[in-house]
Amino acid sequence: MKSKPTETAAEIHDLREMIHHQQGVVVSRTVVRRDTGTITFFAFDLGQGLPEHVVPYDAILYLTHGTMDIYVEESDPIPCRQGEMAFMPANVPHAVVATMPCKMFLIMLRSPE
Repeated sequence: MKSKPTETAAEIHDLREMIHHQQGVVVSRTVVRRDTGTITFFAFDLGQGLPEHVVPYDAILYLTHGTMDIYVEESDPIPCRQGEMAFMPANVPHAVVATMPCKMFLIMLRSPE
């Protein structure tokens, strides 16, 4: 389903239909891309995730469905459940793995230069 423009130039997105789980893969869709940051919606199948990586932006993860483990700087897994949010500072290694099929928003905030 396409986004619906409104009279105020806002965009309405139906999260239930935006992306769906697919067996054995990670699905993503960038919803907002600006100079100041991005918002990307992800769907993960069980066991899928994002491998450890480092980005020069603060990252906010908001889990809308399911559960996942978050790893920060080689930590033990930090469980994250539907409705929870995690903040990961810029330049810190982190990874995520779905412990059941799940969906999340990833908000990347670029620091002013």
